[in-house]
Amino acid sequence: MAAESAFLHIIISLGILLLAAKLMAELFHRVKLPIVLGELLAGIIVGPFAIGGLLLFNGEPLVVLDETVRHIGEIAAIVILFIAGLEITPREFLKGGAAAFTVGSLGVVVPFFVGYYVFSAFGVAALQSILIATALTATSIAISIQVLTELGRMQSKEARLILGAAIVDDILAIAALSVVVTMVQTGNTEPAIMDIVLLIMQVLGTFAAILIVSVLVIPRIVHTDRLWKSKGSLEGIVTAAFFAAAGIAAFVGLSPIVGAFAIGMAVASTRIIKQVHEYVDKLQIIFAPLFFAIIGAQVDLRGVNLDVLYLAGILIAVAVVTKLVGTGLPSLIFLRDKSRSMRVGIGMISRGEVGLIVAGVGVSSGALTNDIYTTIIMMVAATTIITPIWLKIAYRNQPSESTPPKVDGQPHQS
Repeated sequence: MAAESAFLHIIISLGILLLAAKLMAELFHRVKLPIVLGELLAGIIVGPFAIGGLLLFNGEPLVVLDETVRHIGEIAAIVILFIAGLEITPREFLKGGAAAFTVGSLGVVVPFFVGYYVFSAFGVAALQSILIATALTATSIAISIQVLTELGRMQSKEARLILGAAIVDDILAIAALSVVVTMVQTGNTEPAIMDIVLLIMQVLGTFAAILIVSVLVIPRIVHTDRLWKSKGSLEGIVTAAFFAAAGIAAFVGLSPIVGAFAIGMAVASTRIIKQVHEYVDKLQIIFAPLFFAIIGAQVDLRGVNLDVLYLAGILIAVAVVTKLVGTGLPSLIFLRDKSRSMRVGIGMISRGEVGLIVAGVGVSSGALTNDIYTTIIMMVAATTIITPIWLKIAYRNQPSESTPPKVDGQPHQS
């Protein structure tokens, strides 16, 4: 009976989150604001720390954020990143390899070191400063993808650079997270440099292996026409493939979304891409709003005080400036266009899963104080809200992609 009650509670929570997200998305669409922002705010409003906590079900908040609901949010993130992978072929990814690697790497290095030294200067303990710095590294690309999709800009040159750089960014951030988790568990704040380098190389090598295998295997499977006669077989095979790759990535210590993205890239170069696009458009109707509502529902503003607001203001400023500088400036070298480079920087501002994981690991181990924990959560929430608004403003009054601007007297292709 208890199990049935828990299941019912989860169903009610998901239903409320999805309904609220769709209603707010409709409202934000009508007032010409990014719908992803409406979905995030819907989660905050009906979450267990707001209205969802005032109404009770079996003595608990009506909207619950237990392990199952969080896992469903992670599944939604996997679906979103698979869909993002469909927008770029391996050839296009490799073509922009130098740009993506440079922008993505600096998008991790600059926030990490600036964050560490700024908070060390404010007297924050070394391990806490390292945890804060790590929370600043990884971009939550799902939000930017949704906004770029809404605006019809996913094929633009800066969108492709954001995608490629965000994957590099995510891989390096996961490597940094792995090092920090080890430091927290052992209490060692000064691990050997060689150990760190070896771990980062292991993570990069694993992603390369997943991508290469995906590109070699997926086309061979989906192009075998005589095997797939039943309706929905190809869609089912593709879904199984990106979930399997996500599982493999997670098993070896990478973020699951990296594996899903690799499969999306592999499918992008096949002749079934149109069929798969039609299929995932329907998946996105459910999983995208659910993901953003669950992210929003995790925001707890009850622990806010003046000290937290002061620290949060500094952290949010560092988060915004370091991504703009760390990714926007190097983008200028490759795009040779200030407005496009600025949009890359804006698109990389939002933080997400890694920041939340770092905060969770830190507070559960006792390495983070409650004030620093709340500060990191507020930074993730603020950058998640800032990014879609600013990105949409950055595209306002821009010409369509069919009339690209000129660079050095030549058409600048998107």
